[in-house]
Amino acid sequence: MAVKVGMVSLGCPKNQVDAELMLGCLADAGFKLVEDAAMADVAIVNTCGFIESAKAEAIEEILELAALKNEGRIKTLIVTGCLAERYRDSILEEIPEVDAVVGIGANQKIAEIVRRSLDEKGFGVYGEKEELQLCGRRIQTTLPYYTYLKIAEGCNNKCAFCAIPMIRGRFRSRPMEELVEETKMLANRGVKELTVVAQDTTEYGTDLYGKRMLPELLNRLCEVDGIEWIRVLYCYPEKITDELLDVIANQPKMCKYIDMPIQHVSKKILRAMHRPGDRETLTALIEHIRERIPGVTLRTTLMTAFPGETQEDFEELIDFVRGVKFERLGCFIWSAEEDTPACDLPDRVDEETAAQREESIIDEQSRITDEWCESMIGRQLDVIVEGYDRLAECCYGRSQGEAPEIDGKIFFDTDGKKFTMGDFTRVEITDFMGCDLVGHTV
Repeated sequence: MAVKVGMVSLGCPKNQVDAELMLGCLADAGFKLVEDAAMADVAIVNTCGFIESAKAEAIEEILELAALKNEGRIKTLIVTGCLAERYRDSILEEIPEVDAVVGIGANQKIAEIVRRSLDEKGFGVYGEKEELQLCGRRIQTTLPYYTYLKIAEGCNNKCAFCAIPMIRGRFRSRPMEELVEETKMLANRGVKELTVVAQDTTEYGTDLYGKRMLPELLNRLCEVDGIEWIRVLYCYPEKITDELLDVIANQPKMCKYIDMPIQHVSKKILRAMHRPGDRETLTALIEHIRERIPGVTLRTTLMTAFPGETQEDFEELIDFVRGVKFERLGCFIWSAEEDTPACDLPDRVDEETAAQREESIIDEQSRITDEWCESMIGRQLDVIVEGYDRLAECCYGRSQGEAPEIDGKIFFDTDGKKFTMGDFTRVEITDFMGCDLVGHTV
């Protein structure tokens, strides 16, 4: 009887792609894949280790499965991903129920490691970061009609708060032809919506081609038959060019959506973070993007309570949020990550103040979101159908303005029409609930 393997993958879409590649290796090796890791012989936790809350979530998941192992319900527990790469043997020391820890450079050996773990306990397998598998068979874990395309791995940016370069290594692009071929394969599988990801998508191509090539790549991807929508996440603001904006504005398949993590706007704080820019340049960029791409949806991520952030710095940040009015915005509190330049910085913000600042930004954005949702009433949007909500007795989906698994939904009456997951329809917006829009098919 085939050994059953289940995987829990945490964190970002980039980590999810890694998980799908490992699942492909396991399927090719003859293992039986099960959706619920608690029902498997071998449970794998593909961890995130970006910030403290992500590490806590990963550890909680590992401990839950460790308890099942102690009860005899699973035979083997394996940890992969960022936490495994970063903490290696210390995981084995602190959580003895873990049978194997796998660094990202050994992901492609996952089938061999699973077999070994059935007989041997308490070992680690690590490779060079650059050996991380970037292409191959993927077992898609998203819904059938959308998925992610990871165009590069690693990061050359030296943000003071971030451990990703240390965990994932230098930035390395995948060849354009390889990405086009993968996109064709995904389209043949039924994928209609493609989300392009990397730690820094705007850096794509610099190592392979000597210049940034994201605009050309997107043009090539738009030529693939079957793909209807393409969106881009993780665009660094200082690398957003007119060439990129023109592709997003003029290519019919490109979602009019830009995700750009700016973190802060205080020049003092940005420099302490080892980031360029300031409030004036960021405001000018946002105005320029909106002029270049009418109706664009802008998403950003902010970090508050970075060491040295004064009340004046915070007021500048929240005033910027009020003025710019991002359509989508997330905020998190800085956490001290070991071995990052920011870890030992003085003048830390106390926990109570940090929580208040995060809450203030979230509350402010909630008001902005309500205004934006109200402004959408009466508009008609193209929506990709995701499913049927039996409780609400209506369908739901997303427009170009909602990234999968990140943003809100659009709930709509079908007026008796029948839809299949992945269909497109036109919806007129009539109301909203929180960050979700409500409407009916046209």
